[in-house]
Amino acid sequence: MRPFKAMFKTELKLSLRGMDMFIFAICLPVVMVVVLGIIYGRKPAFEGAEYTFLEQSFAALSTISICAGGVMGLPLLISDYRHKKILKRFQVTPVRPIMILAVHIAIYAFYSIASLTLIYGTAKAFFGYRMNGSLVSFLISFLFVMLSMFSIGVMVGGIAPNTKAASIAASLLYFPMLILSGATLPYEVMPAALKKASDVLPLTQGIKLLKAASLGLPMEHVAFSIMIMAALLVLCMGISLKFFRWE
Repeated sequence: MRPFKAMFKTELKLSLRGMDMFIFAICLPVVMVVVLGIIYGRKPAFEGAEYTFLEQSFAALSTISICAGGVMGLPLLISDYRHKKILKRFQVTPVRPIMILAVHIAIYAFYSIASLTLIYGTAKAFFGYRMNGSLVSFLISFLFVMLSMFSIGVMVGGIAPNTKAASIAASLLYFPMLILSGATLPYEVMPAALKKASDVLPLTQGIKLLKAASLGLPMEHVAFSIMIMAALLVLCMGISLKFFRWE
């Protein structure tokens, strides 16, 4: 446990120096909360709705950091560490290379939880946000979605032949999900054709699950989303375990 803590502190410092995750996983979601809060305030999500636009959008905003860390951060970091032979060097030390992966998964989980805490605090303190559903159910759903999305990053970073391929794959996954899944552009305002395209993205299903948990909607309505996220987690981790490249 002591080596894990030492590596976590060191790698977290290195990550913060890069500023990328701080900007996209911490600052961007908070900025989005402020922008939506100023524009829509406490306006109903739609005519006759029992919850506000911000209450409806909270679940989507909470996934921005998950998407940044899991779909963009992890693939680039794993491929970069393999290219620099850092993973190979760990194979000849008492600390197994899988620990460095566990450390970075923990770091990106830290960013996601910190982001969730900040956007919740900002929305509640300045715009009167309230969670209609169960906080426990939301947190469990949040961790489930986070693990599913992180599994994508581990798979892409683990099987990509080089850093360039990992970067291209990560970009092709990250930007469509960030824009089209509802994380930044609200799903409800999308045209019907765009909604159909959005539904094939894994993050869209994750947001639907989180939205049901935060709004207190029946979880039976998102059973399909739960199955998709579970299948994604099992599939990506299975591929990673079988084809992961350490060098």
